[in-house]
Amino acid sequence: MQDDRTLSTARTLPFSPEAIYAAFASGSVLASWWGPDGFTNSFDTFDFVPGGKWLFTMHGPDGKNYANTSYFAALEPAVRIVIRHDCAPYFTLTVGLSPVEGGTLLTWEQAFDDAETAHAVKAIVGSANEQNLDRLTRALGRA
Repeated sequence: MQDDRTLSTARTLPFSPEAIYAAFASGSVLASWWGPDGFTNSFDTFDFVPGGKWLFTMHGPDGKNYANTSYFAALEPAVRIVIRHDCAPYFTLTVGLSPVEGGTLLTWEQAFDDAETAHAVKAIVGSANEQNLDRLTRALGRA
């Protein structure tokens, strides 16, 4: 944890910032990799513009469905994606993309609205975010 409410990870991916940004910008590509291992997604609304809504359901490997309401708070092509998760647990995800030798340094900062929630989900979210990045890497490798 970076502070009492922000969970962070970073990874260098062997892809350009443009390719990674495109994996967020395409609803069909994003649906193929978003979430931890075993999850699938159904997107109801995907408006990839600043302020655009993203309404979707994550289908868990346990058969449960998890409705999500988000919006794209800020989008800077090939630089930064800010997603506001507007249902419990409330958080803002900032994905940074910086070109480095051999690819892109991707930073993933999930700032929860309160420290209590951040600490309650820390054990689950940390490994889930790493799985999410693994899935992103595999999706980009297939492209």
